[in-house]
Amino acid sequence: MKVKVHWIIDGVAEIDAETPEDAEKKVENELSKFMGENKHIADNLGARAIQGKAYLPGPDDKDEIIENDE
Repeated sequence: MKVKVHWIIDGVAEIDAETPEDAEKKVENELSKFMGENKHIADNLGARAIQGKAYLPGPDDKDEIIENDE
């Protein structure tokens, strides 16, 4: 039996950048590099798009601790 699964990966990256556009470009470059090095993910899971939008935190954004394993 063939079953289709529609999936979404959601995340928030905290990036040091001069502008929101620079932050978007940094994330886009990292994700494009990752997807290029792991083509089996796109092939096996049917990944078609990666989308994101940079924004400056507002009063409704809670301070979250984002751990970096580097």
